[in-house]
Amino acid sequence: MLAATAAAEDRHFWFRGLRRNARLLLTQAGVSRSASLVIDCGAGTGRNLDWLREYGPAVGVDLTPMAVRFGHQRGRRLAIGTVTDLPFPSGVADLATSFDVLYCLDDEAEARALREMWRVLKPGGVVLVNAAALDMLRGSHSTLTFEKRRYTRARLRSALEVAGFTVERVTFTNSLLVPPVLAVRGLQRLTGRASTPSDADLQVPAAPVNVLLDMILRLEHRCLALTDLPIGTSVMAIARK
Repeated sequence: MLAATAAAEDRHFWFRGLRRNARLLLTQAGVSRSASLVIDCGAGTGRNLDWLREYGPAVGVDLTPMAVRFGHQRGRRLAIGTVTDLPFPSGVADLATSFDVLYCLDDEAEARALREMWRVLKPGGVVLVNAAALDMLRGSHSTLTFEKRRYTRARLRSALEVAGFTVERVTFTNSLLVPPVLAVRGLQRLTGRASTPSDADLQVPAAPVNVLLDMILRLEHRCLALTDLPIGTSVMAIARK
């Protein structure tokens, strides 16, 4: 899965949309571009560090040595560690991020990870979280990523509030992708293929399809600048310590 993710992160319409939406929510929250430290929790290969550096010195934490080595080869600052025990002192960061990590953790680990993000942030610091949405969208990719749960807006808001955060915005994203994703994953469940791990979702579509889907998400991004979306394949939240 690591190799497939690394190959897709630059070009895949989904990753491009994720970065656009994350920047939007950070801008709307007034996040400074002079942060003392940005910590990406569960950073994988560290691809998001490339743009998170716009906000200040950025470092990623990941449990997988191979992912950390891959990131180092590309000049990214990464440390081996776990999101449930971040290797940083308390109150050192202005921004913490978590992209599609929480849904892979059991309930206890999810709560510990969010408390750790709260701990490493300064008072007034911001956390940005993205996670998979809606149980009806479970499929073979869920099996591949050892998915423990999918989120609603209320579920993610509650988890952040229990950890001590004040939630400023929670919205679904990728709303226009729900019908085709629901059809594909519903078929997977009907045929029994949902229990077979697959990285098909990480494969970059043919160029015309990839461009079309990217354009669709760009259109949706304009809507997201004005209002929360009522449904989506992901849910994104921004909250403050």
